[in-house]
Amino acid sequence: MASVASTYARPFADVVLKDRLDADRSTAELRAVATLLSESVELRRVWENPAIPAEQKRAVLDVIAQRDGISRQVRNLIAVLIDHRRTHFLGSIITQLEKELDQRRGIADAEVTSARSMGDTEKREFEAQIAKLTGKKVRARYAQDASLLGGAVVRLGSTIYDGSVRGQLERIKEAISS
Repeated sequence: MASVASTYARPFADVVLKDRLDADRSTAELRAVATLLSESVELRRVWENPAIPAEQKRAVLDVIAQRDGISRQVRNLIAVLIDHRRTHFLGSIITQLEKELDQRRGIADAEVTSARSMGDTEKREFEAQIAKLTGKKVRARYAQDASLLGGAVVRLGSTIYDGSVRGQLERIKEAISS
């Protein structure tokens, strides 16, 4: 499934960047179509039915695009998915597209879990430190976990930076036991 998603996400990321489209708006438009598709059994039946001619399917798409103000490029991607009967991959294509665009624009997603809630100033400083560490712009999501006792744990992709008191205590315990 990842390869199918990449097959469509990479070229569309090229289009977004080449045509200087608003990447967030393009993905939001795709998400809106995906939501519509998941909520409408009738639409799924029309777009996935091989007996219905592609022109009719695209005519339905054009009505939706016109009504919802969907860009020509997003409309064209959906049309290609309809023509190749790949609309059921739309969710994974959007996920892959977001990853691809983030990578190309130098954006890193960080999950920050701290022992206490952080103020806006602390969050900005934390994000600046992560950006300095990664060399990328940071988009952080914050969570709170009192069991950390103090400090924070940052997850960047598969890398975890544990600066929590709990983590330090566990490392001390391991050092003493070995």
